[in-house]
Amino acid sequence: MSYLLIGNISALICNDCIEPLVNARIRIYLPATRYPSDNEAGVKGIFHDMKQLSAKEVLMKADRLLAETTLDENGNFSLTWDEIHLFTEALEMDLCLDQMPGKNGSHQSRNFHLSKLVPHWKRNSNGYVGAYAYVIPAEVWRTIYQNAGAWVITGLVKHQQRAAGTPRLKVEAYNALSGQLIGQAYTNETGRYMLHFSRKNLYSGFMQPIIPGRKNLGPDIYFKIYRNEQLLWSEDEQRAKDQDRQDVAPCSCLDIMYRPSVVKRASDHIGSWLNGVITLTGTRKNKRDRYRLLTHFSLL
Repeated sequence: MSYLLIGNISALICNDCIEPLVNARIRIYLPATRYPSDNEAGVKGIFHDMKQLSAKEVLMKADRLLAETTLDENGNFSLTWDEIHLFTEALEMDLCLDQMPGKNGSHQSRNFHLSKLVPHWKRNSNGYVGAYAYVIPAEVWRTIYQNAGAWVITGLVKHQQRAAGTPRLKVEAYNALSGQLIGQAYTNETGRYMLHFSRKNLYSGFMQPIIPGRKNLGPDIYFKIYRNEQLLWSEDEQRAKDQDRQDVAPCSCLDIMYRPSVVKRASDHIGSWLNGVITLTGTRKNKRDRYRLLTHFSLL
């Protein structure tokens, strides 16, 4: 007989967007004591505030490790272990972030205690099956990003005359303080993008300006939108001076509404110029034909 625990670990970027914890590791431990203490017995539910663990704390519980696995691209996990304890015993669940989603920020192991729980096991022919899911609160996830020197920006990209988002567009984000491209992403089928970058992308080769009152040390953002690698719309750089675009927080939601393309207008000008050339060429041809006809009659 064996145990199988399946689940998902994700994090809130903002109220309407969840980010899966890609490549994070989940660990399951046996409890430190066979029986819960009076304090633990009084705790109801399995969801508690995340607690960061030191490297020493992780090392001290290594002998109690039951199973460990890596979350997939959707934040899902599947853990199995042999039946070596009673299914009524509590388990400890820890999370390890070796790197932030998007592979940005400082690379170091960040360990957190997630929960102490007794899953609701279901018996089947092979053993016991349980499930667990947890969404890290936005304020906690923002702090983790900030400590890692990383950013994630998400939002909806849509045309000003349409309610729905626009899929398959490339979004480029620029830092107005340095003029540099700091990240790019593509919109999904609903028109939402998710863009990652780190502090090293902000001022590469430049001194970071010190501006009083900036708690995030973040960029001032403006965007460019591409379709099939052709510029569809470029946001005015002055947009980066608006309050919602200045000193962008580590976890931010910035919607983009693009207008009729400047590239399209340029194409219209080119089309008008070509039409003019064709008209002029046609006029000259008609004059040439008339001249030849008069010359022909004079010779007769």
